[in-house]
Order: sequence, then C-alpha cells, then structure tokens
Amino acid sequence: TPMDMTKDVGAGPYKVPYRWRPMTFKVDGKEYLNERAIATQQTGFSFVSQMNEAHPQAMKGILWFGVDDANTCVYVPMYSCLTEVPHEFAPGNGDMLTLSWDAAFWVNNYVANQAYNRYSQMIPDIRRVQNGEEETLDKEVKMLLAGVRDMSAADASAMLNNHSRMASARYLKNYKALGDYLLVKYLDGNVKKEKDGKFERTPEGVCVSPNFPGYDERYYRAIVEDTGDHLRVKEFKK
Repeated sequence: TPMDMTKDVGAGPYKVPYRWRPMTFKVDGKEYLNERAIATQQTGFSFVSQMNEAHPQAMKGILWFGVDDANTCVYVPMYSCLTEVPHEFAPGNGDMLTLSWDAAFWVNNYVANQAYNRYSQMIPDIRRVQNGEEETLDKEVKMLLAGVRDMSAADASAMLNNHSRMASARYLKNYKALGDYLLVKYLDGNVKKEKDGKFERTPEGVCVSPNFPGYDERYYRAIVEDTGDHLRVKEFKK
C-alpha cells in the first residue's frame, strides 16, 4: 500500500519497516512526520484473544500471548484455566535494565534488534523459526481441544498448565538458538555460507569465504548522488 514503510529512503538499504523516535523532524524549517509502525519495536506485550463457546470448559478462552515486537515474537497459548504464569513470562524475571536469558522479552529482543540493522536479509531466517513454532503450537492446541474434553477440571487444568509451561520453555530455547545463529551468520556485514543445514567449512575445518551482499542499487545510487565523483574509481592511461 502507499503506507508501506519499506519503500522510501527512510527504510535504508535493508528495507527496515520501522522509524526510530522522535517521530517528527525538521528540514529547512519545515516539519515532517514519520509513520508509526503497526508492529512497533516499543511493544511490551500483545495478544490475540480467542473466545469459543464450543471449546471445552478449560479452553473456552485462550490468550495467544507474545512479548516485544509483534512482528517477530511467537504467540504462545495461555489458557483461561491456568493457575501459574510460565517462568519465561513471569514478573520479576529481568526488567528493562536487567537482561535475563530466561525471559521471553529479552530473548525476543535479542532476535529482533539484530534484524533491525539488516532486516531484509535476516527476516526470512526469523520467519522460518517463528512460523515453525506457531505451526507446532497450532497443532498441539487442536490435539488438546480433543484431549481435555472428557477430563475433570483439575486434570484439564494440570495438562494445560503443563502445555503453556512447556511451550514457553521450548520457544525460548529455540529463539535463543536463533539469535545465536543470526549473530554468527551475519557477522561483520557478511553472510556465512551454509550447506546441508550447517555453516560450510573448508576441508581443513575453517570457515569458507562468506558472501558479501553489500547494498541494493538504490542505496548505491544515493551514495553517488550525494558524493558525486568523490568515490569514483579513476582510470589512468599508460
């Protein structure tokens, strides 16, 4: 749409769909306004509330709950019958000034903040893990809908507490591994080569020469327009 934030020069060379604060700025005395991203990086938490009278009593209400940026988080099912908050989402597990590798908020930030710098390159890797997690959760919830229907309230609550707890821990483990993977793969502006799901090594066991993707043509053209012939490679006649 005309509101697509990846299309104008503000998206930079990696088509970042975000604009950092302040949202207004002035050029030559005129004030301008950046759009506010729908999935803003400043999100604390978000959820989708699934309400269904036809579900078993323990699952009539499900909050698909995520923390940090809605664009890159995983939505984990939290059931209306839960009696405890999974550790990964619990209050007191880190805060805005205390990083915790046990906290979903911080692990999601670990992934998301790497993508903010090289969005167009990294987002396919994030989507692969994110979609895999949510597809697995969707299948598990469908199985639970059938499984808890004839259970007692206590047994259903125990099973669903366990599922939210297990799903939260699994998501955190896989996302921490994703963040580590992004750091290694995209280190120093390069992109490591992969083969059969692993980073490629030479016969001697060292990293093969990585790919150097550089920037897109629009960014290079902007550099030339800004610098003129300052960076132009000159030809010298013999």
